[in-house]
Amino acid sequence: MAFYGPDDRRATKVAVGILRREGAEADPLERWFSEETDVRSDVAIAEQIGEFIERHGAKSVALADRVIGCPHEEGIDYPDGSACPQCPFWANRDRWSGELLR
Repeated sequence: MAFYGPDDRRATKVAVGILRREGAEADPLERWFSEETDVRSDVAIAEQIGEFIERHGAKSVALADRVIGCPHEEGIDYPDGSACPQCPFWANRDRWSGELLR
């Protein structure tokens, strides 16, 4: 489970993927979005995530303890290899530490 947002304070997207074995790609993968609330405190989204996890028989859950990047997808919402024009906060920033790279 990973949280994404326009900056490191508000999560507007959560992605949850099921891994069938170590090293596998997440399949299935679901995403939930909210522009009105922080997805981390949205009860309806939390219920849907719980149902998704239960439906797919997940044995454990791992999640990042912070917002780890932009909610837009490289190569889909903006060109590969460039920074998201809608989320300048994440340009040149390490998604795991939050530190600026330059």
